[in-house]
Amino acid sequence: QVQLVESGGGLVQTGGSLRLSCAASGFTFTFYTMGWFRQAPGKERMFVATITWDAANTAYADSVKGRFTISRDNTKNTGYLQMNSLKPEDTAVYYCAATRKRIATQQNEYEYWGQGTQVTVSS
Repeated sequence: QVQLVESGGGLVQTGGSLRLSCAASGFTFTFYTMGWFRQAPGKERMFVATITWDAANTAYADSVKGRFTISRDNTKNTGYLQMNSLKPEDTAVYYCAATRKRIATQQNEYEYWGQGTQVTVSS
């Protein structure tokens, strides 16, 4: 069955780094754009970053531009989110998702979702 499994979350101090991974199975990952979203406590889930199937195009939320980098390795059916210069406001559950749309920044454009991984940034 279709699965997206996130890993790599954890507790980090302000200014630190984490790399999230998203392992895909049960569908042809190479045909899908991948995205990352996050949901902070008491807030709605928000777009973070997206990367097209061929890695030719990426897009980022303004709040993470210059600090986060999205990438993918289609040979491993895995996507990544490198997060640097982390801030307390980056604390959230991070979700990866997949869509057949070429560029997608809205939740309702995504077909498949992972279960999320917690990222906590201490001040």
